Amino acid sequence: MKRVDLITILERNGWWLKRRGANHDIYTNGVAVEPIPRHREINERLANAIIKRQGLK
Repeated sequence: MKRVDLITILERNGWWLKRRGANHDIYTNGVAVEPIPRHREINERLANAIIKRQGLK
């Protein structure tokens, strides 16, 4: 999955960029925090795990 597609899913569900780390961007919805790696392509298994863990659609 492309990184930009995962970020779009996060932002559509009310998440925003909290800060930029060294190797990850940190997104939050005010309650939970999720690190997103800075690779152009994110492994499908990782992307699906993030989506499932946070209950995104």
